[in-house]
Amino acid sequence: MVDRFEKRAIVVALTLVLSFFVLLVYAAKGLGADLPTCLPDAKPFKQGELIQLGDKRYQLNAVAKMWNFEPNEIRIPAGSTVDIYLVSTDVMHGFHVNNTLVNLMAIPNVVNYTRVKFDKPGTYDVICHEYCGVFHQNMVGKIIVE
Repeated sequence: MVDRFEKRAIVVALTLVLSFFVLLVYAAKGLGADLPTCLPDAKPFKQGELIQLGDKRYQLNAVAKMWNFEPNEIRIPAGSTVDIYLVSTDVMHGFHVNNTLVNLMAIPNVVNYTRVKFDKPGTYDVICHEYCGVFHQNMVGKIIVE
């Protein structure tokens, strides 16, 4: 009886692991999700800025600090690909871009990275999803795709 239960438990566990792997591959390839990456060797930056690297290619150095994002608002043309580098200067913050798959954690003195392509024009709100203090609810930014 114990052997049968153990075999079932192993089969269920392996099935779940395989299912999670298949879903991860589907999210990365089928949905175009770029997995966030921690860059342990990258030097944290103190100032946020949007840098144009080429035609419709940008690098966003985003700084999260109580209680705003720097830069707070950026404008890019539709069809742009943005490499987002995120750092916090004080406490942990969240960085979620509505209507995209971008969801990063801003950790003090650690650089996190992801890439996103903005195909559709519109305003994409950036919100902090990690409670960071008394004015957390006011911590918002905007990415305006024209």
